[in-house]
Amino acid sequence: MLYRIQLWARSLKRNIVALWLAARDPRTPRLAKAVAGVTAAYALSPIDLIPDFVPILGYLDDLVIVPAGIALAIRLIPAELMTEFREHAESLRGRPRSMTAAVVIGLIWTGIAFSTGYGVHRWYTR
Repeated sequence: MLYRIQLWARSLKRNIVALWLAARDPRTPRLAKAVAGVTAAYALSPIDLIPDFVPILGYLDDLVIVPAGIALAIRLIPAELMTEFREHAESLRGRPRSMTAAVVIGLIWTGIAFSTGYGVHRWYTR
């Protein structure tokens, strides 16, 4: 059982890096490139949209949203290209990180915090 989970995790990591490569390749169709780019950026971002300390929802993105995005992107990318991207992903040493996605997620959280603070301020000053 543990071995199967390790294989699944390794496959997931390889597919995320392969999608990161696919999003940058001109041979990838536009829709597939967009889905692959968003999925890879989110998965590689050091910041989660839903932090892991939030009960249940914190792990929902890691367990459902990311694998669903990966599955959709893989379906949209031609099989020959996906095979090539997977092989290239296995040859890479380090895991890429998406600082752009981290900045976008940080801006989303900043917007939420600002909106919440503004709403609380308006509520108290009525």
